[in-house]
Amino acid sequence: MYVDHQKPGIRNPFNTSVMENIIFENWNSLLRTLIIGVLAYAGLILLLRISGKRTLSKMNAFDFIITVALGSTLATVLLNKDIALAEGMLGFAVLIFLQYAITWLSVRSRIIKQFVKSEPTLLFYKGNYLHAVMKQERITVDEIQATVRQSGSGGMSSLDAVILETDGSMSVIPVFTDKESIMSSLSP
Repeated sequence: MYVDHQKPGIRNPFNTSVMENIIFENWNSLLRTLIIGVLAYAGLILLLRISGKRTLSKMNAFDFIITVALGSTLATVLLNKDIALAEGMLGFAVLIFLQYAITWLSVRSRIIKQFVKSEPTLLFYKGNYLHAVMKQERITVDEIQATVRQSGSGGMSSLDAVILETDGSMSVIPVFTDKESIMSSLSP
């Protein structure tokens, strides 16, 4: 049983010294969290803008890891009083630099690109589901059919292929009847 040292001889079933800081510690702590939150958020946005559009593009596995790491760093800076804002900003800068460096290298090196990004995967081709590939990628027939419906295609018979892209999205390729239709679908 816990003995309250502020009132000798009186037994207290709750450790009040621990319980009193659970909901509210003090106004300085709240003010620090508010100021650090605003400054860290503004700094993160500035660094992301400097690093370019690629940092904020659709995510592959590597981009997802960087995003989670940035979020974790932001949370640590916000809530850990032992981490100064400058240290948190350096952490953001290191993560964004690493993401920039890896993407820069992956554009210039096939080995780095293969390490960082997966290849698009054919899931459906000319009327046939590629079940072995679907099983490997953990994609169901229902998921493919839902993607086809969302694309506005007429159904599976009107498709040439369905491709699982490197960011996890699926592309629906309709059957083309002439070369001009194919070329128009490929142009931006």
